[in-house]
Amino acid sequence: MTPATKALDGGWGWAIVVASFMAQFLAYGSPQSVGVLYPEWLHTFKEGKGMTAWVGSLVAGVGLIASPICSACVDNFGARPVTIFSGVMVAGGFILSAFAPNVQFLIFSYGIVVGLGCTLVYAATLTITCQYFDKRRGLALGVVTTGTSVGAFIYASAQNELIALYGLDGCLLIVGAVALNLMACAGFMRPLYMPRYYLKQKAALERSTEEQLFEKPPVDSLKVGTGSAATSPEKSLTVKELLVTVDAKDLTVIAEKKKTSFLAGIDLIKVISKKQQAYSTYMQTTYEILQDQAMSAYCFALFLFSLGAFPPVLFLEDVAQTEGLIEEVSVIPLVSIVAITTCMGKLMLGALVDFKWINSIYLYSFTMVSAGVVLLLIPVTKSYVGLQVMSALLGFFSGNWSLTSYITTQIVGLDRLTQAHGVLMFFGGLGIMLGPPVVGWFFDWMNSYDVAFYFTGSCVLLGGVVFSLLTLPCWNRKSSENDRPEVLYTSSCDKVTSVA
Repeated sequence: MTPATKALDGGWGWAIVVASFMAQFLAYGSPQSVGVLYPEWLHTFKEGKGMTAWVGSLVAGVGLIASPICSACVDNFGARPVTIFSGVMVAGGFILSAFAPNVQFLIFSYGIVVGLGCTLVYAATLTITCQYFDKRRGLALGVVTTGTSVGAFIYASAQNELIALYGLDGCLLIVGAVALNLMACAGFMRPLYMPRYYLKQKAALERSTEEQLFEKPPVDSLKVGTGSAATSPEKSLTVKELLVTVDAKDLTVIAEKKKTSFLAGIDLIKVISKKQQAYSTYMQTTYEILQDQAMSAYCFALFLFSLGAFPPVLFLEDVAQTEGLIEEVSVIPLVSIVAITTCMGKLMLGALVDFKWINSIYLYSFTMVSAGVVLLLIPVTKSYVGLQVMSALLGFFSGNWSLTSYITTQIVGLDRLTQAHGVLMFFGGLGIMLGPPVVGWFFDWMNSYDVAFYFTGSCVLLGGVVFSLLTLPCWNRKSSENDRPEVLYTSSCDKVTSVA
C-alpha cells in the first residue's frame, strides 16, 4: 500500500467525491422523495394511511437503526464491495416493488430491502471520503451528503413524470434500472487502507507460511517426479484455502488439536466466551454513554424531532390534495422544495458552527423549536403558496442533521464518537419509523391531518426545550471536548474509522 498522506486532499480524492455524490444521488433519490409515490400507493392498494405510511417510514428508519451493522460491514470488507452489493439491493428492491401485490410486500421490498441498501451506500461513501481527505474533509463530506438532497429534488419531479407516462410499476422499474449504476460508482472507490477482513487473511497466510518454513517437511514431500515443479497444484490449493480463514489466531489453535475433539471443543468454548466478553464490554460502555445527562437529553430530543419532523416529507402532497389546495402533484412538488432547502440548511448550519462565538447545542435547539413552530402552523395554512413557504422553512431547519456528529463529539469526545453516534442514530431511526404511521393513524381516526400536525409540532417543541435546558452550564457537565485528553491513534486508519 502506498502512504495515505500522498493521496490526501486532492488528486483522485475528487473523483471519489464525485462517485460518492452520484452514489448517494442514485440510492437516496427515490426514498427521499417517497411522498410523490405515497398518494399512488393509497390509490392502488386501497389501504389505510397508517398502514401505507409504514413503507416510507421503514425505508428511512430501518437504515438508521442498522447503521452500526452497516458501518461494521464497510470496516471489514471495504467501500467498493459494499457499494456493489448495495447497488444490487437497492435496484432489486425497486424492481420487486414494481410487482408488489399488496402493501405488506411493499413494506418488505421498498421499506426494508431498499432501506438497508441505502444505509450501506451512505456508510461506504462517508468512509471512503474520510480516507481521501484530511484538511478539506468537511468540504468533501458536505458535497457528498448533498447528493441525497439533490437526488430528492430531481427524483420528485422525475417520478411524477414517469408515473404519468408509464404508470407506477413502470416508474419503479426505470428507477431500479437507473440504480444499477451504483455498481459503476463503486469502481472509482479505490481503497487507501486494506480492510480488516483482508488484514486477517494476510495475517493467516503469513502465520501459516512461517509455520511451514520452520516445520520439518515429510519424506514423501521431498520426492519430486519427472516434469514436476517445486510448487505443486496441491501447494497452491493450500494457499487458497488459507485465504478464507476468519480468525487465524483462534482457529489455528483449534486446528492443531483437531485430532482430539474434546480439546477442540474446549478451545471453541474459549473463543465464544471471548466474543461474549467483548459484547458485554460494548454494552457496558453504551450504558455509560447513556448515563451522561447531555447525551440522554440529545437522544430524547432526536427521537422527538424524528417523530415529528419526518412525516411532513411523506404527507405534504397528500395534505394539499386532501384540503383541495391542488388537484394533482405540481410540476415542482413540495417534496422537492423540502429537499433543496434541506441542502441549503446543511451547508449554512454546518458553516455557522465553525464560528467560535456560536454554541452548536443552542443552535441545534433553536432549529428544533423553529421546526416545531412551523409544524404547528401547517394546519392553519389554507393556500398552496403557504404550504410551499412552510415546506421551505421546515426543510431548512431539518438541515440540522448535519450537526449531529459535531454535537456528539462535543458531548462524549472523539474517543467515543463512533459508538455514541450509533446509539444516537438508533433513537433517530426509531422516531422516523414511528412518525408516519402515527400521523396516518391520526388521519384514519379523525379524518383530518390537523390533530396529527399539532401532535408532531408539540413533540418537536418539547424536544428542543428539553435539550436546551438539560445542557445548560449550571449542570456542571464534564463532557466538553476541551476537558478531554487528546485521542492518540496508532494509525491513520483508526482515526478515519472513528470519524466515519
